[in-house]
Amino acid sequence: MLGLDVPVDPDAETARRWLTEELSDRAYRETEGLIPRILRWINELFSGSGAVDLGLGWWTLIGAAAIAVVVAVALVIAGPVRRSRRTRTPEAVLGDSLRSAQDWRASAAAAARDGDHAVAVLDSFRALVRSLEERALLDERPGRTAAEAAHEAEPRFPAHAPALHDAGRVFDEVCYGDRPGSLGDYERMAALDATLADERPAVTA
Repeated sequence: MLGLDVPVDPDAETARRWLTEELSDRAYRETEGLIPRILRWINELFSGSGAVDLGLGWWTLIGAAAIAVVVAVALVIAGPVRRSRRTRTPEAVLGDSLRSAQDWRASAAAAARDGDHAVAVLDSFRALVRSLEERALLDERPGRTAAEAAHEAEPRFPAHAPALHDAGRVFDEVCYGDRPGSLGDYERMAALDATLADERPAVTA
């Protein structure tokens, strides 16, 4: 606790000395990171700018340090989020699942009834892809992505190429959380699945 002889509003030299002593603490040296560096920068800024001498005082210094800490925490939290977005890889549509197209359709319909439109959209696209595999229009490949599935299916259903491309895009957007998914998304996905299931595919080389 500070003694009674210590001024409540110290002069510039006292404020700099207090902050220097705080930054010299062993805990700062052992966990050198963004926050200690910002605090050191603030100390150097006040030491050379004469801002404290202009009457801003100790409380201004504390306020600036608090703002710096908030900014540092925000940067620490946002950093991993930005990195994860940059490094994310497309997710396989079916993975190792052995569920049938009808199973995926039932799962999608149940999710839609429960209001879980994201799951309904994803499972409806999975039903579409599994249906094409069951008809031998796509080879069974566990690691196939949504974009790959749409691209490989387009030659067999050229009239629906734009819809297939859009379906693959919607799957990725919902899967990664960029798009919440809606009842309309599910209905369009289910309608495309039903249309392709009833349509004769084009003959390819």
